[in-house]
Amino acid sequence: MSSVRPRRSVLYMPGANARALDKARTLPADALILDLEDAVSPDSKELARNQIAEAVKTGGYGYRELIVRINGLDTPWGLADLKAIAPLGADAILLPKVEDPATVSKAAIALEQAGASAKTTLWAMMETPLGILRAAEIAAVSKRLTCFVMGTSDLTKDLHARHTPLRLPMLTSLGLCLLAGRAYGLTILDGVYLDLKDEAGFEESCIQGLELGFDGKTLIHPSQVEPANKVFAPSEGEIAWSRKIIEAFAEAEAQGKGVVLVDGKLIENLHVDNARRVVALADAIAARG
Repeated sequence: MSSVRPRRSVLYMPGANARALDKARTLPADALILDLEDAVSPDSKELARNQIAEAVKTGGYGYRELIVRINGLDTPWGLADLKAIAPLGADAILLPKVEDPATVSKAAIALEQAGASAKTTLWAMMETPLGILRAAEIAAVSKRLTCFVMGTSDLTKDLHARHTPLRLPMLTSLGLCLLAGRAYGLTILDGVYLDLKDEAGFEESCIQGLELGFDGKTLIHPSQVEPANKVFAPSEGEIAWSRKIIEAFAEAEAQGKGVVLVDGKLIENLHVDNARRVVALADAIAARG
C-alpha cells in the first residue's frame, strides 16, 4: 500500500492555453491532464504540442501527476504527439477513444521506440460503445496500461442517451469498466460534470462515483478541484475506524485468536485489507500537506 497515489481530482487543461498550463502549477489537483485532443482546434495542434512539451520539461508541478492526452493514433497528429512527449518523463500518456486492445499495444510499442522510461504509463479513455464492450480485453493487454478514464460525454452522445442526475443511462457502461479495471488492477476515474453552476449536482455526482467504486473524478474547471478532493478523501471517521480495525486484528493475531470483534462487529481479512487501503490513501494525502 505504500505506493498508493491519490487521484481524487484529475483536471483537464487545454494545451493551447499557456496561461492555463502555468496556473496548473498552483492548483490543488492530484493530477493534470494536459490536453492535445478535444480542447485544441486543428490549427493549434502543433502549438499545443510544443507548449505541453515545454511545460513537462520545465516541471514545477510538485506532487501533481502529469498526464498528456494525445490525439488518436489514427489521426494526422497522434503518433507525432506520442513521439514528442514520450521521452520527457510525463507520468502517463492518455489515449482517446480506445476501442480495442491493438490500440494500446501499438501505443506501448511506440513508447518503447520513442525512448519512454518505465515511469511513463498509458491511460485509456473509455468513451465509445465498442470500447466499453471490450473493456476486459483492453484492461488485460499491456502492463503499461494503468488507468481507465471514463469519457461519459462522448458515450452519452453515442448511446443516444441523456444526462440525468442519477446517471441511470450510464450505469451499465460504468459498471463494465469498473469490473474490468478492478479485475486487472487498474485505477479508474469517473467522467466529467458539465454544469459548472450546479455545485450541489456536482457534489452528488462525486458521491455517486465514490459509492460506485471510482478512485476519483475528471474535472473541467479549477472550481471543481476542492469538492472532488473532499468527497474522494477518506473521512476522519473512516480513518479512525480503519486504524482501530488494523490494530485490533494485529492484536488478535498476536494472541492466536481466529475471531476478531470490534465494537460488536465481526472483522475479517477483507475488512482489514480495505482498512489498510483507506489508511494508505489518507497517509498519502496528508503527506502532500
